[in-house]
Amino acid sequence: MTASTLEQTAPAFVAVAHRIVWATVATVDPTGQPRTRILHPIWEWNGDTLTGWIATGPGTPKAADLAHEPRLSITYWDPSQDVATADCDSVWESDPDLRRAGWERFASGPAPVGYDPSIIPGWESPDSEAFGILRLDPQRLRVFPGSMLLTGEGIVLTWSA
Repeated sequence: MTASTLEQTAPAFVAVAHRIVWATVATVDPTGQPRTRILHPIWEWNGDTLTGWIATGPGTPKAADLAHEPRLSITYWDPSQDVATADCDSVWESDPDLRRAGWERFASGPAPVGYDPSIIPGWESPDSEAFGILRLDPQRLRVFPGSMLLTGEGIVLTWSA
């Protein structure tokens, strides 16, 4: 395994994440129990910073977990055995302008990660009480190509803040 720079790892991570789309997201609930669910983040790499975004409800069990422990782990996997993982700090974007920007990020996002948030019941607009934007700030990334398992070839990229 090799340690890599963010400039090497982030674009590879985004490529895998946006190809796979759906990720298993793990949190820890207030009693210390691990909890997982499937979510649909969008990632933005600007050449310096990688930021993830999840459109989700602020009244969900996930929100209660994050109020207790704001760190989470996200893993993408596909049948070719490609894996991409991000361990992140998370922050709820409560400012109305940031919520609207989050809504627009998903509404105008590239296929297949973009979608119209209003298809979710209760999310009529970015001002809907049931709608929230969770910002993800990665602290560790790992991109593991399935070829490493299948043929022993490829490069594992890892980065830590």
